[in-house]
Amino acid sequence: MTALDETSVLGLGLGELATRAGFLVVVLGIALVVQHFVVRAARKALDGSNVPSASIFVNLLRALVWSFALLGVLKPVFGVEPTAFVTALGVTSLVVSLGLQDTISNLVGGLGLMVAHVVRPGDQVTVGDISGEVVDVTWRSTMVRARDGKLQLIPNSVLNKTALTRRTRWQVTVADLPLVVAPGADLDAVTEEVRGLAQTLLAGQLDPEFDVELTFGELTPFGARGVVHLHVRDDVVPAAAVDTLARALARRAWLARAEVGQA
Repeated sequence: MTALDETSVLGLGLGELATRAGFLVVVLGIALVVQHFVVRAARKALDGSNVPSASIFVNLLRALVWSFALLGVLKPVFGVEPTAFVTALGVTSLVVSLGLQDTISNLVGGLGLMVAHVVRPGDQVTVGDISGEVVDVTWRSTMVRARDGKLQLIPNSVLNKTALTRRTRWQVTVADLPLVVAPGADLDAVTEEVRGLAQTLLAGQLDPEFDVELTFGELTPFGARGVVHLHVRDDVVPAAAVDTLARALARRAWLARAEVGQA
């Protein structure tokens, strides 16, 4: 018996310990390689199919690979029977699931959203008072980025229970400026003036797919209520474009100055 065999750590000879450690390192290395190729293949498959390429699917594949790796090292490295471990894990999972109902609900909700193609990255949606582009669907939440760059996280369980509206390109690009035109003003002339001014001031910021519009929807004792519909490019902040036009229109003679006595 060598000195190496006589020395023990946690009841194991250093030779046995080195063997188990080596086996663990090999399995971890194999798992990393398998994960790399599986994730890469999955991304290509998702990109070439109608299934949206969201991180939730990739993360589930990663979890599956590492689960098999863990089962593979239980007996050789830790001396634990895989069947006993799985049985104990099942009981533990039942107990833990009672305290993680929201998390499990979010996970199931996310899978349902993606498989049913309810939402996918790149969609423009409105959920409650949140509007923007779907950036990703994770195991817990759906990320939506608004036009101002703000990132909103919506729990998948909430998204499954809330009405969702898909936004058209017109709705995505529009930036509205309400105004009131004084009584007696020529509405057609005002419309042409507003359109010309907007196209001059906001040249390069407007989306060429849509025209600047001024629509009137109500006549009041103080004048005609209207809304200027600007359509701005994706890289333009809508509020900034509206502010520029509002400042330019503020001193127009045909603009109603005040609605005295109206709540």
